[in-house]
Amino acid sequence: MTVRALLIDDDPKLAELLSTYLRPHDVAVRHAADGGRGLAALAEGGVDVVLLDIMMPGMDGLDVLRRIRAKSAVPVLMLTARGDETDRVVGLELGADDYLPKPVYPRELLARIRAVLRRVSPRSEDRRIVVGDLEIDVEGRTAQIGGRALGLTGLELDLLVALAERAGRVLTREALWEAAGRGDTVVSERTVDVHISHLRTKLGDDARAPERLKTVRGVGYVLVKEHG
Repeated sequence: MTVRALLIDDDPKLAELLSTYLRPHDVAVRHAADGGRGLAALAEGGVDVVLLDIMMPGMDGLDVLRRIRAKSAVPVLMLTARGDETDRVVGLELGADDYLPKPVYPRELLARIRAVLRRVSPRSEDRRIVVGDLEIDVEGRTAQIGGRALGLTGLELDLLVALAERAGRVLTREALWEAAGRGDTVVSERTVDVHISHLRTKLGDDARAPERLKTVRGVGYVLVKEHG
């Protein structure tokens, strides 16, 4: 089945390169040259994955991502300037599913597109993880605590699944990142810490309640088996 990709990028040469390379691999690329046109194209439907450049004139990629996430859960793969970790962190915080630094190598992009779609694709089996009053519907891509939906981003859910599958075990940041399916992307410890902080907030961890997700100083993180 052909994957329908929407490329939002102001570089027509990149659009031509990617379209030419990806077409024989069953990925059809539709190009929008700026954020406004990209949002309009997405609103028309028929998009399986968005490839979104950060550096664009007018509305930049992060603004576009904010607007996408306000209305849609479509997978978004960010295209970022090489070495600019700030953009990557902010993009992931806003709900991007992955990132790829420029210059973009089409073969690597194809692998990333396939990996993102595998992560978000529902499967036929009903797979659930329960840790205390935390319940995760892995294939349905949802999580709840005591019936309260958590509203996690794709990355936050993948991190929580990795922790819940290993509840009671301490994971280093590197092991956690890899277990969440992001082992092919290199980020700093700060990036992992930022996402854990957001996940903690959504889990309801604060000074007034026992922690579900604990930091083991100098080692990593652990999701406790019993909470309360």
